[in-house]
Amino acid sequence: MIEKRESNLHELHTVLDYVRWGASRFNEENLWFGHGTDNAWDEAVLLVTHALHLPVDSKPEILQARLTMDERRRVMELLDKRVDQRLPAPYLTNEAWFCDMPFYVDERVLVPRSPIGELIRQHFEPWLQQEPLAILDLCCGSGCIGIACADTFPGARVDLSDISADAIAVAQININRHQRNDEVRAVQSDLFAGLTGFSYDLIVSNPPYVDARDLAEMPAEYHAEPGLALGSGDDGLDFTRRLLLEAPDYLQPEGILVCEVGNSWEALEEAYPRVPFMWPELEDGGHGVFILTREDLLACREFFEDGVAH
Repeated sequence: MIEKRESNLHELHTVLDYVRWGASRFNEENLWFGHGTDNAWDEAVLLVTHALHLPVDSKPEILQARLTMDERRRVMELLDKRVDQRLPAPYLTNEAWFCDMPFYVDERVLVPRSPIGELIRQHFEPWLQQEPLAILDLCCGSGCIGIACADTFPGARVDLSDISADAIAVAQININRHQRNDEVRAVQSDLFAGLTGFSYDLIVSNPPYVDARDLAEMPAEYHAEPGLALGSGDDGLDFTRRLLLEAPDYLQPEGILVCEVGNSWEALEEAYPRVPFMWPELEDGGHGVFILTREDLLACREFFEDGVAH
């Protein structure tokens, strides 16, 4: 293996050589892409430019630039790590983009990719009746949703909440990175347990929602992410059931709950057929995001208390 790597280092010279070689290896090894790129070529471009401290959108002329031997080794090491450890690329670069904003990420949090980003850019119109003054990003992970909301609604106070102390640590890194300490805070909390006495105009949540079958069948790259943030019981709705029951107590009048449940949306509809879930059409891709008003949640509380539909 060492001999082959040394041979490659002497045969590959340019940026383009390493992008091509990396893409070929990724395809040969059947890697999975879904954490920022959707194909081997773009993944290789991302990792090669990162290793060379170049912007991913560098001018095409850079592809013909020759690398020093130290640069070649650095690039090769990163590409090999992507193959050998099956880590999502953002864990190797420690950066992911969400709502056109960069966020620090590592194995303590999910890689940002929620379709809720499209709704943030649309200011949650037409569902929000007025500019929110208090926002909660529940199950915040890296804090990307809440910090993007703070950027979209400059006058709002934003809480980032997660049961994981590791996630809260990463969220604080991103609060600091985006200089949002005056309006955004990170709170460790199991659902609403650490938020007693607070209420919000907008609660946004990308909670664990993967059902047991999907979790077992996920590619290795997804298993590199924290399991606590992915799986939620046999049907993926263990957390969501609790959220639906408790959320109206933490919403202001005319407040709304926005929640992602992904592939578990069918199970949710089946469990609560009389609940008026609103499912926004997402032009940028993705699915399984519902919206409920505080009034809807209160009107359907008996269904949530039983845990089954009437």
